[in-house]
Amino acid sequence: MIPTFPIAAESDAQLHGGDLESVTAEFAHARAEWLDLSTGINPRPYPIPQLRAEHWHRLPSKAAEKQLLDAARAYFGLPDGAEICALPGTQAAIQLLPRLLAPSEVAILSPTYNEHAANWRRAGHRVYEIEELSKIPESAGIVILVHPNNPDGRQFPKTMLLDLAIAMRQRNGWLIIDEAFADVTPDISLASDILPEGPIILRSFGKFFGLAGLRLGFLISTPHFMAKVRPELGPWAVSGIALEIGASALADRNWITQTRAELAVAARKLVELLRAAGLEISGHTDLFCLTESPESQALYRHLCERAILVRKFPERPNFLRFGLLGAENDWQRLETALRDWAIR
Repeated sequence: MIPTFPIAAESDAQLHGGDLESVTAEFAHARAEWLDLSTGINPRPYPIPQLRAEHWHRLPSKAAEKQLLDAARAYFGLPDGAEICALPGTQAAIQLLPRLLAPSEVAILSPTYNEHAANWRRAGHRVYEIEELSKIPESAGIVILVHPNNPDGRQFPKTMLLDLAIAMRQRNGWLIIDEAFADVTPDISLASDILPEGPIILRSFGKFFGLAGLRLGFLISTPHFMAKVRPELGPWAVSGIALEIGASALADRNWITQTRAELAVAARKLVELLRAAGLEISGHTDLFCLTESPESQALYRHLCERAILVRKFPERPNFLRFGLLGAENDWQRLETALRDWAIR
């Protein structure tokens, strides 16, 4: 029997990180007081280059789009047979893909980013949330996984995922991989291994480069499938500002290399800090850490009372996800709050 888990009703709003408005209404702190650790976004963003004024009063040019996509192809290591397009964030692809593919049975590796299940269900697909890839039903036409997974950082061997992509195409289905957090572990990405058989890959820009407000992401697939995608996006899907900043950041190898090293150090520091407070680590990447405890809801309130926001999961009340910190005084704030929790 396939294990299934509750999926939000079509009218239900999905809970996401970064929703400071909801907590400022409940806890007596001004917005500026909050330390927001709920998003999994790099707290030290890519430095925005000086922008040409034309981006504010002209439509984005084809030349600027090509420059971005050329930089993205090189950054992701795409082979010649792969196609790529830019979107206003991977959320746009998550909402588009269910409408491009015929109604099917969809298996989603869970727990994971809740927008996947919500959007496929909303588009009329039958959704199963499975906890292991071995539980994919034979009738599934689409398999979706986030790699590394959000919120637990789970990873799989590339050979296993490539075999799964081939198997899905052989049954006229698709493997869709959301690699939103793969920038910190580029070796696990399948972007450089795109085959005629798939898979479809989503890549985020805002998380690793710390510029989520720019709204930039990428969809990678075969030329045949991309021919279905491009007309749906229409012209000027991405702003000229996003095209220029994205092209600059993706080509900045020194910043990318240095940032990966810095994030790895910060992630180890976060794990050690959480363990020192007696918290059990259920998984992590170099952008976030997941803890699991029957006292998670009480810890969440304890932190909110000190204007520290972490990501909670109503459907998994024992989970809390902590994002990375930037400034040293922010580390001290979290350490003090956790120490107070541990000795309460």
